[in-house]
Amino acid sequence: MIGYVTLGANDFEKAKAFYDVVLADLGGKRTMTNDRMQGYGSVGGGPMLAVCKPYDGGPATCGNGVMVSLAAPSHEVVDKVYAAAMGQGAKDEGAPGLRGDTFYGAYFRDPDGNKLCIFNFG
Repeated sequence: MIGYVTLGANDFEKAKAFYDVVLADLGGKRTMTNDRMQGYGSVGGGPMLAVCKPYDGGPATCGNGVMVSLAAPSHEVVDKVYAAAMGQGAKDEGAPGLRGDTFYGAYFRDPDGNKLCIFNFG
């Protein structure tokens, strides 16, 4: 149902460099691109995550209560993606761990303050 999600970026080049590293272990690669947006997707298509300069030219801001969650194939990949994010300057919002019986997740904010969750069920 979801085609793509965009996250605003105030420093477009820094955002692309951040997501190049952070999405690598999830199979995320640069896909659709133009002068104000960089999409990331995986082999075989499916939903994309994109970083963009806001269309109106104003500053990018993050929403209170807004979070993008990205599925990982294992707990180990959750740990790797979280570590990559921290290594790229993300702000910790919750280290990897079980939340409930089967939900394993980690939370962080990218350099523009956008909140993301990396998770695995099982």
